[in-house]
Amino acid sequence: MATATTIKLSLADAGVFSSGAREDSAKLASELLQEDMQVHHIFFNKSRFHNHIVHHLLTLFALGASPQDIQAAYDRGHSYQRPSYPVENDVVHSIIEKGNFKDYLGIEEHYSSFLVYFQQEIDAKGVPSVLQEHLFAEDEHADDMLTRMFAGLIHPIIHLGFGIEFNQPAIIAQGLAEAAVHESWVAPFLKGVEKAAGGVGSQAGKSLTQLLRDVREDEVLSKSAHWGDGNYMRNGTLKRAPVKMEEYAKQYTVSPNSLNEQLAEMINALVYCCAASQHPPKAVKFEFLLIHALNCSIFFSAILDRSWISPRTKVRLLEWKGRMDLLLYVSRGTPPLDLEEITHYPATRNWKELFDTGNTHPSDDSHIVKLVRAIVNGERVCKPLESQGKATNFMIKGDAWLKVGNMVIDSTLSDKRWIFGNGFDEAWEEIEDRARL
Repeated sequence: MATATTIKLSLADAGVFSSGAREDSAKLASELLQEDMQVHHIFFNKSRFHNHIVHHLLTLFALGASPQDIQAAYDRGHSYQRPSYPVENDVVHSIIEKGNFKDYLGIEEHYSSFLVYFQQEIDAKGVPSVLQEHLFAEDEHADDMLTRMFAGLIHPIIHLGFGIEFNQPAIIAQGLAEAAVHESWVAPFLKGVEKAAGGVGSQAGKSLTQLLRDVREDEVLSKSAHWGDGNYMRNGTLKRAPVKMEEYAKQYTVSPNSLNEQLAEMINALVYCCAASQHPPKAVKFEFLLIHALNCSIFFSAILDRSWISPRTKVRLLEWKGRMDLLLYVSRGTPPLDLEEITHYPATRNWKELFDTGNTHPSDDSHIVKLVRAIVNGERVCKPLESQGKATNFMIKGDAWLKVGNMVIDSTLSDKRWIFGNGFDEAWEEIEDRARL
Protein backbone atom coordinates (compact mmCIF):
# COMPACT_ATOMS: atom_id res chain seq x y z
CA MET A 1 0.00 0.00 0.00
CA ALA A 2 1.26 3.47 -0.93
CA THR A 3 1.80 5.73 2.08
CA ALA A 4 3.48 9.04 2.85
CA THR A 5 6.79 7.20 3.25
CA THR A 6 6.34 4.22 0.90
CA ILE A 7 6.02 4.31 -2.88
CA LYS A 8 3.92 1.43 -4.18
CA LEU A 9 2.79 1.46 -7.81
CA SER A 10 -0.04 -0.69 -9.10
CA LEU A 11 -1.74 -1.38 -12.41
CA ALA A 12 -4.92 0.09 -10.91
CA ASP A 13 -3.14 3.46 -10.56
CA ALA A 14 -1.20 3.70 -13.81
CA GLY A 15 -2.20 7.29 -14.57
CA VAL A 16 -4.83 9.06 -16.64
CA PHE A 17 -3.22 7.66 -19.77
CA SER A 18 -1.41 4.34 -19.78
CA SER A 19 -0.61 1.76 -22.42
CA GLY A 20 0.62 -1.72 -21.59
CA ALA A 21 1.65 -1.01 -17.99
CA ARG A 22 3.33 -4.09 -16.48
CA GLU A 23 3.27 -5.56 -12.99
CA ASP A 24 6.99 -6.37 -13.03
CA SER A 25 7.77 -2.81 -14.09
CA ALA A 26 5.52 -1.46 -11.32
CA LYS A 27 7.47 -3.50 -8.75
CA LEU A 28 10.90 -2.39 -9.93
CA ALA A 29 9.89 1.24 -10.41
CA SER A 30 8.48 1.31 -6.86
CA GLU A 31 11.76 0.01 -5.45
CA LEU A 32 13.87 2.47 -7.44
CA LEU A 33 11.65 5.42 -6.60
CA GLN A 34 11.89 4.48 -2.94
CA GLU A 35 15.67 4.52 -3.20
CA ASP A 36 15.58 7.85 -5.06
CA MET A 37 13.48 9.40 -2.29
CA GLN A 38 15.84 8.17 0.40
CA VAL A 39 19.22 9.02 -1.11
CA HIS A 40 18.86 11.86 -3.63
CA HIS A 41 18.30 15.58 -3.33
CA ILE A 42 15.59 17.29 -5.39
CA PHE A 43 18.26 19.39 -7.19
CA PHE A 44 21.16 17.64 -8.88
CA ASN A 45 23.46 20.69 -8.91
CA LYS A 46 23.94 24.09 -7.32
CA SER A 47 22.20 25.74 -10.27
CA ARG A 48 19.00 24.08 -8.99
CA PHE A 49 18.47 21.80 -11.95
CA HIS A 50 15.81 19.30 -10.99
CA ASN A 51 15.97 15.59 -10.25
CA HIS A 52 13.68 14.01 -12.89
CA ILE A 53 13.84 10.38 -11.77
CA VAL A 54 10.24 10.41 -10.48
CA HIS A 55 9.00 11.97 -13.73
CA HIS A 56 10.91 9.49 -15.86
CA LEU A 57 10.12 6.23 -14.11
CA LEU A 58 6.42 6.95 -13.65
CA THR A 59 6.04 7.92 -17.30
CA LEU A 60 7.93 4.82 -18.47
CA PHE A 61 5.73 2.64 -16.25
CA ALA A 62 2.59 4.22 -17.72
CA LEU A 63 3.81 3.73 -21.30
CA GLY A 64 4.53 0.02 -20.90
CA ALA A 65 8.30 0.11 -20.51
CA SER A 66 10.07 -3.07 -19.49
CA PRO A 67 11.95 -3.47 -16.18
CA GLN A 68 15.18 -3.27 -18.22
CA ASP A 69 14.13 0.10 -19.69
CA ILE A 70 13.21 1.39 -16.23
CA GLN A 71 16.50 0.22 -14.70
CA ALA A 72 18.48 1.85 -17.52
CA ALA A 73 16.63 5.14 -17.06
CA TYR A 74 17.23 5.07 -13.31
CA ASP A 75 20.93 4.31 -13.76
CA ARG A 76 21.33 7.30 -16.10
CA GLY A 77 19.55 9.61 -13.70
CA HIS A 78 21.27 8.25 -10.60
CA SER A 79 24.71 8.82 -12.14
CA TYR A 80 24.58 12.59 -11.71
CA GLN A 81 22.35 13.15 -8.68
CA ARG A 82 23.54 14.77 -5.48
CA PRO A 83 22.96 13.04 -2.16
CA SER A 84 20.26 14.45 0.04
CA TYR A 85 21.09 16.66 2.99
CA PRO A 86 20.54 15.05 6.39
CA VAL A 87 17.22 15.65 8.11
CA GLU A 88 17.47 18.28 10.84
CA ASN A 89 14.97 17.27 13.51
CA ASP A 90 15.03 20.69 15.12
CA VAL A 91 14.03 22.22 11.78
CA VAL A 92 11.19 19.70 11.39
CA HIS A 93 9.92 20.57 14.86
CA SER A 94 10.30 24.29 14.20
CA ILE A 95 8.35 24.41 10.93
CA ILE A 96 5.39 22.69 12.56
CA GLU A 97 4.68 26.17 13.91
CA LYS A 98 3.32 28.20 11.01
CA GLY A 99 4.98 31.32 12.34
CA ASN A 100 8.39 29.69 11.86
CA PHE A 101 7.59 27.97 8.54
CA LYS A 102 8.55 30.92 6.37
CA ASP A 103 11.99 31.20 7.98
CA TYR A 104 13.10 28.03 6.16
CA LEU A 105 11.48 28.60 2.76
CA GLY A 106 13.63 28.80 -0.35
CA ILE A 107 16.65 27.13 1.28
CA GLU A 108 17.65 23.93 -0.53
CA GLU A 109 19.48 22.50 2.48
CA HIS A 110 16.09 22.12 4.19
CA TYR A 111 14.50 19.94 1.48
CA SER A 112 14.93 16.70 3.48
CA SER A 113 13.50 18.31 6.60
CA PHE A 114 10.50 19.66 4.67
CA LEU A 115 9.99 16.21 3.16
CA VAL A 116 9.84 14.57 6.59
CA TYR A 117 7.51 17.32 7.81
CA PHE A 118 5.05 16.83 4.94
CA GLN A 119 5.24 13.06 5.30
CA GLN A 120 4.24 13.45 8.94
CA GLU A 121 1.45 15.86 7.97
CA ILE A 122 0.04 13.41 5.42
CA ASP A 123 0.31 10.49 7.84
CA ALA A 124 -1.64 12.44 10.44
CA LYS A 125 -4.22 14.27 8.28
CA GLY A 126 -4.39 12.60 4.85
CA VAL A 127 -3.60 14.05 1.44
CA PRO A 128 -6.83 16.09 0.90
CA SER A 129 -6.52 17.92 4.22
CA VAL A 130 -2.81 18.61 3.79
CA LEU A 131 -3.21 20.03 0.29
CA GLN A 132 -6.17 22.12 1.43
CA GLU A 133 -4.17 23.57 4.32
CA HIS A 134 -0.87 24.13 2.53
CA LEU A 135 -1.98 24.98 -1.03
CA PHE A 136 -5.70 25.57 -1.49
CA ALA A 137 -6.88 27.50 1.58
CA GLU A 138 -6.33 30.93 -0.04
CA ASP A 139 -4.72 32.33 3.09
CA GLU A 140 -1.27 33.90 3.26
CA HIS A 141 0.54 30.62 3.95
CA ALA A 142 -1.24 28.56 1.29
CA ASP A 143 -0.97 31.25 -1.37
CA ASP A 144 2.76 31.59 -0.72
CA MET A 145 3.22 27.84 -1.14
CA LEU A 146 0.99 27.74 -4.21
CA THR A 147 2.99 30.45 -5.97
CA ARG A 148 6.18 28.48 -5.23
CA MET A 149 4.53 25.53 -7.00
CA PHE A 150 4.71 27.58 -10.21
CA ALA A 151 8.36 28.61 -9.74
CA GLY A 152 11.36 26.66 -10.99
CA LEU A 153 9.87 26.29 -14.48
CA ILE A 154 6.74 24.79 -12.86
CA HIS A 155 8.68 21.71 -11.73
CA PRO A 156 7.11 21.61 -8.25
CA ILE A 157 3.56 21.40 -9.62
CA ILE A 158 4.70 18.80 -12.17
CA HIS A 159 6.09 16.71 -9.31
CA LEU A 160 2.94 17.21 -7.23
CA GLY A 161 0.87 16.30 -10.29
CA PHE A 162 2.64 12.98 -10.66
CA GLY A 163 1.83 12.21 -7.03
CA ILE A 164 -1.84 13.08 -7.50
CA GLU A 165 -2.14 11.25 -10.82
CA PHE A 166 -0.54 8.02 -9.62
CA ASN A 167 -2.07 8.21 -6.10
CA GLN A 168 1.29 8.28 -4.35
CA PRO A 169 1.23 10.23 -1.05
CA ALA A 170 5.03 10.06 -0.75
CA ILE A 171 5.47 11.78 -4.12
CA ILE A 172 2.91 14.40 -3.10
CA ALA A 173 5.06 15.04 -0.01
CA GLN A 174 8.09 15.40 -2.28
CA GLY A 175 6.24 17.93 -4.43
CA LEU A 176 5.31 20.01 -1.41
CA ALA A 177 8.87 19.89 -0.08
CA GLU A 178 10.17 20.85 -3.51
CA ALA A 179 7.90 23.89 -3.62
CA ALA A 180 9.06 24.90 -0.15
CA VAL A 181 12.69 25.21 -1.28
CA HIS A 182 11.85 27.31 -4.35
CA GLU A 183 11.63 31.08 -4.56
CA SER A 184 8.34 32.92 -4.93
CA TRP A 185 9.33 35.52 -7.54
CA VAL A 186 6.33 34.61 -9.69
CA ALA A 187 3.90 35.58 -6.89
CA PRO A 188 3.43 39.26 -7.89
CA PHE A 189 2.49 38.18 -11.41
CA LEU A 190 0.03 35.43 -10.45
CA LYS A 191 -1.58 37.30 -7.57
CA GLY A 192 -1.59 40.60 -9.45
CA VAL A 193 -3.32 39.09 -12.47
CA GLU A 194 -5.90 37.38 -10.28
CA LYS A 195 -6.70 40.69 -8.59
CA ALA A 196 -6.88 42.50 -11.93
CA ALA A 197 -9.27 39.82 -13.21
CA GLY A 198 -11.61 40.47 -10.29
CA GLY A 199 -10.74 37.36 -8.30
CA VAL A 200 -11.15 33.69 -9.07
CA GLY A 201 -13.08 33.40 -12.34
CA SER A 202 -16.81 32.84 -12.57
CA GLN A 203 -17.09 32.79 -16.36
CA ALA A 204 -15.00 31.65 -19.28
CA GLY A 205 -12.83 34.34 -20.85
CA LYS A 206 -10.79 34.27 -24.03
CA SER A 207 -9.33 30.95 -25.16
CA LEU A 208 -5.62 30.37 -24.75
CA THR A 209 -5.40 29.90 -28.52
CA GLN A 210 -6.79 33.40 -29.11
CA LEU A 211 -4.54 34.94 -26.47
CA LEU A 212 -1.47 33.39 -28.10
CA ARG A 213 -2.43 35.28 -31.26
CA ASP A 214 -3.16 38.48 -29.34
CA VAL A 215 0.17 38.66 -27.52
CA ARG A 216 2.12 37.99 -30.71
CA GLU A 217 0.34 40.88 -32.42
CA ASP A 218 1.15 43.27 -29.56
CA GLU A 219 4.48 44.79 -30.58
CA VAL A 220 5.44 45.92 -27.08
CA LEU A 221 4.76 42.58 -25.45
CA SER A 222 6.09 40.40 -28.27
CA LYS A 223 9.45 42.20 -28.03
CA SER A 224 9.60 42.38 -24.24
CA ALA A 225 12.05 39.49 -23.89
CA HIS A 226 15.52 40.00 -25.34
CA TRP A 227 18.07 37.41 -26.39
CA GLY A 228 20.50 36.95 -23.50
CA ASP A 229 18.10 37.95 -20.71
CA GLY A 230 18.91 34.85 -18.69
CA ASN A 231 15.56 34.30 -17.01
CA TYR A 232 13.44 35.54 -19.91
CA MET A 233 10.30 35.74 -17.79
CA ARG A 234 11.73 37.45 -14.73
CA ASN A 235 14.39 39.63 -16.39
CA GLY A 236 12.61 40.14 -19.69
CA THR A 237 8.83 40.22 -19.98
CA LEU A 238 7.96 40.89 -16.34
CA LYS A 239 10.61 43.61 -16.16
CA ARG A 240 9.95 45.44 -19.45
CA ALA A 241 6.22 44.91 -19.97
CA PRO A 242 4.52 43.84 -16.71
CA VAL A 243 1.39 45.93 -17.31
CA LYS A 244 0.95 44.57 -20.83
CA MET A 245 1.48 41.01 -19.65
CA GLU A 246 -1.16 41.47 -16.95
CA GLU A 247 -3.55 43.01 -19.47
CA TYR A 248 -3.61 39.85 -21.56
CA ALA A 249 -3.19 37.28 -18.80
CA LYS A 250 -6.24 38.57 -16.89
CA GLN A 251 -8.37 37.71 -19.92
CA TYR A 252 -7.76 34.02 -19.34
CA THR A 253 -10.56 33.14 -16.92
CA VAL A 254 -12.24 29.81 -16.25
CA SER A 255 -15.81 28.87 -15.40
CA PRO A 256 -16.68 25.97 -13.09
CA ASN A 257 -19.33 25.06 -15.66
CA SER A 258 -16.81 24.55 -18.47
CA LEU A 259 -13.76 23.12 -16.73
CA ASN A 260 -13.40 20.05 -18.95
CA GLU A 261 -13.89 22.03 -22.16
CA GLN A 262 -11.38 24.69 -21.09
CA LEU A 263 -8.86 22.05 -20.05
CA ALA A 264 -9.19 20.48 -23.51
CA GLU A 265 -8.72 23.87 -25.20
CA MET A 266 -5.68 24.63 -23.06
CA ILE A 267 -4.02 21.33 -23.98
CA ASN A 268 -4.91 21.79 -27.64
CA ALA A 269 -3.42 25.29 -27.66
CA LEU A 270 -0.19 24.07 -26.07
CA VAL A 271 0.28 21.23 -28.54
CA TYR A 272 -0.26 23.76 -31.34
CA CYS A 273 2.11 26.25 -29.74
CA CYS A 274 4.90 23.73 -29.14
CA ALA A 275 4.73 22.00 -32.53
CA ALA A 276 3.86 24.89 -34.84
CA SER A 277 6.63 27.21 -33.58
CA GLN A 278 9.26 26.12 -36.09
CA HIS A 279 11.84 28.05 -38.13
CA PRO A 280 12.11 26.73 -41.70
CA PRO A 281 14.39 25.77 -43.32
CA LYS A 282 15.87 24.72 -39.99
CA ALA A 283 15.18 21.21 -38.74
CA VAL A 284 12.13 20.67 -36.54
CA LYS A 285 12.89 21.30 -32.86
CA PHE A 286 10.73 21.77 -29.77
CA GLU A 287 11.42 24.62 -27.36
CA PHE A 288 12.57 23.26 -24.03
CA LEU A 289 10.67 25.65 -21.75
CA LEU A 290 7.44 25.52 -23.75
CA ILE A 291 7.29 21.73 -23.53
CA HIS A 292 7.11 22.01 -19.74
CA ALA A 293 3.77 23.79 -20.08
CA LEU A 294 2.49 20.94 -22.25
CA ASN A 295 4.02 18.21 -20.09
CA CYS A 296 2.29 19.69 -17.04
CA SER A 297 -1.12 19.67 -18.73
CA ILE A 298 -1.69 15.95 -18.23
CA PHE A 299 -1.91 16.36 -14.47
CA PHE A 300 -4.89 18.65 -14.79
CA SER A 301 -6.83 15.70 -16.18
CA ALA A 302 -6.16 14.03 -12.83
CA ILE A 303 -6.81 17.19 -10.78
CA LEU A 304 -10.20 17.79 -12.39
CA ASP A 305 -11.09 14.14 -11.72
CA ARG A 306 -10.47 14.36 -7.95
CA SER A 307 -13.73 14.94 -6.06
CA TRP A 308 -11.86 16.06 -2.95
CA ILE A 309 -10.55 19.14 -4.78
CA SER A 310 -13.24 21.84 -4.79
CA PRO A 311 -14.58 23.33 -8.05
CA ARG A 312 -13.25 26.76 -7.01
CA THR A 313 -9.76 25.37 -6.49
CA LYS A 314 -9.87 23.59 -9.86
CA VAL A 315 -10.87 26.87 -11.51
CA ARG A 316 -8.08 28.75 -9.79
CA LEU A 317 -5.42 26.17 -10.64
CA LEU A 318 -6.43 26.11 -14.29
CA GLU A 319 -6.42 29.92 -14.45
CA TRP A 320 -2.94 30.13 -12.94
CA LYS A 321 -1.72 27.41 -15.29
CA GLY A 322 -3.07 29.16 -18.41
CA ARG A 323 -1.58 32.49 -17.36
CA MET A 324 1.83 30.90 -16.79
CA ASP A 325 1.56 29.22 -20.20
CA LEU A 326 0.95 32.59 -21.82
CA LEU A 327 3.91 34.13 -19.98
CA LEU A 328 6.14 31.25 -21.10
CA TYR A 329 5.20 31.80 -24.74
CA VAL A 330 5.86 35.54 -24.55
CA SER A 331 9.20 34.94 -22.84
CA ARG A 332 10.29 32.72 -25.73
CA GLY A 333 10.06 35.72 -28.06
CA THR A 334 6.52 34.88 -29.28
CA PRO A 335 7.63 32.59 -32.12
CA PRO A 336 5.31 32.51 -35.15
CA LEU A 337 2.87 29.59 -35.25
CA ASP A 338 2.34 27.83 -38.57
CA LEU A 339 -0.20 25.00 -38.55
CA GLU A 340 1.19 23.64 -41.84
CA GLU A 341 4.32 22.59 -39.98
CA ILE A 342 2.05 19.99 -38.38
CA THR A 343 -0.44 19.16 -41.12
CA HIS A 344 2.29 18.54 -43.71
CA TYR A 345 4.38 16.35 -41.42
CA PRO A 346 4.47 12.61 -42.21
CA ALA A 347 3.31 10.19 -39.51
CA THR A 348 5.58 7.20 -40.06
CA ARG A 349 5.09 5.60 -36.63
CA ASN A 350 1.92 4.64 -34.77
CA TRP A 351 1.47 5.44 -31.09
CA LYS A 352 2.83 2.07 -29.92
CA GLU A 353 5.98 2.57 -31.98
CA LEU A 354 6.37 6.08 -30.61
CA PHE A 355 6.04 4.81 -27.03
CA ASP A 356 8.57 2.04 -27.64
CA THR A 357 11.08 4.43 -29.23
CA GLY A 358 10.74 6.85 -26.33
CA ASN A 359 10.96 4.12 -23.70
CA THR A 360 14.26 2.86 -25.12
CA HIS A 361 15.80 6.26 -25.94
CA PRO A 362 19.44 5.99 -24.81
CA SER A 363 19.78 9.52 -23.46
CA ASP A 364 16.31 10.73 -22.49
CA ASP A 365 16.06 12.21 -19.00
CA SER A 366 12.21 12.07 -19.01
CA HIS A 367 11.34 15.03 -21.24
CA ILE A 368 10.78 13.04 -24.43
CA VAL A 369 8.47 10.40 -22.99
CA LYS A 370 6.61 12.98 -20.88
CA LEU A 371 5.99 15.03 -24.00
CA VAL A 372 4.70 12.07 -26.01
CA ARG A 373 2.37 11.02 -23.17
CA ALA A 374 1.05 14.58 -22.76
CA ILE A 375 0.26 14.72 -26.49
CA VAL A 376 -1.56 11.39 -26.59
CA ASN A 377 -3.48 12.42 -23.47
CA GLY A 378 -4.46 15.58 -25.34
CA GLU A 379 -5.88 13.43 -28.11
CA ARG A 380 -7.81 11.41 -25.50
CA VAL A 381 -9.26 14.57 -23.94
CA CYS A 382 -10.01 16.51 -27.14
CA LYS A 383 -11.31 13.83 -29.51
CA PRO A 384 -14.71 13.44 -27.77
CA LEU A 385 -15.33 17.20 -28.01
CA GLU A 386 -14.23 17.17 -31.62
CA SER A 387 -16.73 14.41 -32.44
CA GLN A 388 -19.46 16.39 -30.66
CA GLY A 389 -18.79 19.48 -32.74
CA LYS A 390 -17.43 21.41 -29.74
CA ALA A 391 -13.95 22.01 -31.15
CA THR A 392 -14.37 25.52 -32.52
CA ASN A 393 -11.15 26.75 -30.87
CA PHE A 394 -9.13 23.61 -31.60
CA MET A 395 -6.17 23.91 -33.96
CA ILE A 396 -5.14 20.27 -33.47
CA LYS A 397 -7.65 17.80 -34.89
CA GLY A 398 -7.82 14.39 -36.54
CA ASP A 399 -4.44 12.84 -37.30
CA ALA A 400 -2.56 15.98 -36.26
CA TRP A 401 -2.01 14.43 -32.81
CA LEU A 402 -0.09 11.51 -34.24
CA LYS A 403 1.83 13.83 -36.56
CA VAL A 404 3.00 15.87 -33.56
CA GLY A 405 4.02 12.69 -31.74
CA ASN A 406 6.17 11.79 -34.75
CA MET A 407 7.65 15.28 -34.78
CA VAL A 408 8.74 14.84 -31.17
CA ILE A 409 10.45 11.50 -31.68
CA ASP A 410 12.06 12.42 -35.01
CA SER A 411 13.42 15.70 -33.65
CA THR A 412 14.98 14.15 -30.54
CA LEU A 413 16.93 11.31 -32.14
CA SER A 414 19.89 13.63 -32.81
CA ASP A 415 22.35 14.93 -30.23
CA LYS A 416 20.79 18.42 -30.23
CA ARG A 417 17.36 17.42 -28.99
CA TRP A 418 15.86 20.79 -27.98
CA ILE A 419 16.06 24.49 -28.78
CA PHE A 420 16.07 27.30 -26.20
CA GLY A 421 14.27 30.54 -27.05
CA ASN A 422 12.74 29.61 -30.40
CA GLY A 423 11.33 33.08 -31.03
CA PHE A 424 14.87 34.43 -31.42
CA ASP A 425 16.86 33.96 -34.64
CA GLU A 426 20.03 33.49 -32.60
CA ALA A 427 18.65 30.30 -31.04
CA TRP A 428 18.45 28.60 -34.45
CA GLU A 429 21.96 29.42 -35.68
CA GLU A 430 23.46 26.07 -34.68
CA ILE A 431 20.49 23.97 -35.81
CA GLU A 432 21.03 22.10 -39.05
CA ASP A 433 18.79 22.66 -42.07
CA ARG A 434 16.10 20.18 -42.95
CA ALA A 435 16.94 17.38 -45.31
CA ARG A 436 16.02 18.22 -48.90
CA LEU A 437 13.97 15.61 -50.69
